[in-house]
Amino acid sequence: MPARPFLTAEWRYLAMLQYEVDPELLRPLVPEGTELDLWQGRTLVSLVGFRFLNTRILGAPALFHRDFDEVNLRFYVRRHGPEGWRRAVVFIREIVPRRAVALVARLFYNEPYLARPVRHALAMGGAECGMPGHARYEWLHHGRWSRLALETAGPPRPPEAGSEAEFVTEHYWGYTTQRDGACLEYRVAHAPWRVWRARQASLDCDVAPLYGTSLAPFLEVPPRSAFLAEGSTVAVFAGKRLPRASGTQEA
Repeated sequence: MPARPFLTAEWRYLAMLQYEVDPELLRPLVPEGTELDLWQGRTLVSLVGFRFLNTRILGAPALFHRDFDEVNLRFYVRRHGPEGWRRAVVFIREIVPRRAVALVARLFYNEPYLARPVRHALAMGGAECGMPGHARYEWLHHGRWSRLALETAGPPRPPEAGSEAEFVTEHYWGYTTQRDGACLEYRVAHAPWRVWRARQASLDCDVAPLYGTSLAPFLEVPPRSAFLAEGSTVAVFAGKRLPRASGTQEA
């Protein structure tokens, strides 16, 4: 019998800004048993804002927490599984406006969630036909609203094979380090996403207090790429602890 998803939802209008960073800054964050997943030799992080809709936990509606916004900073790893490489996401920081959502994510996955006010503004009427669209996500931290924004150009299309957009959107696993240093692996299932290319994109954020001083110089420059993914229904499955490496000491 197929595994039952732990969580189902819709992820919609994912505004994705990519930055190239020094891989040495991320190596301490790489979960045990995985390795950095590079695109054409580049180490990328993505700052992503999106709508999290129709949330269900084990099939039941998440009362009062079904629809909200999320902003996350993530990077990419891979691990060799029975079917080949499992390409995955690791989160540096995830921001949601619901404390209960952050609590559940920390409890079951030990994901680095932070509860802060988050809001959005979308103007996508006509974007399906190629008219300019606008997406903006904002979050409040230390009394200041930060903003991620972009303007789309052209209609949405499947990303080209081998493109940066395909690399960023085609990761169907997640890995997260647990409190004892072990690694939790979980699967994320969704249909491939079409993307709008971005005519322009910007980030207005006091980076260092939220994401660390080491990453600040890399995120305080214009992104190397940006696009808006249409999103889809997603299913997140329960995590599985991976065996510890030989000789690893338990915490």
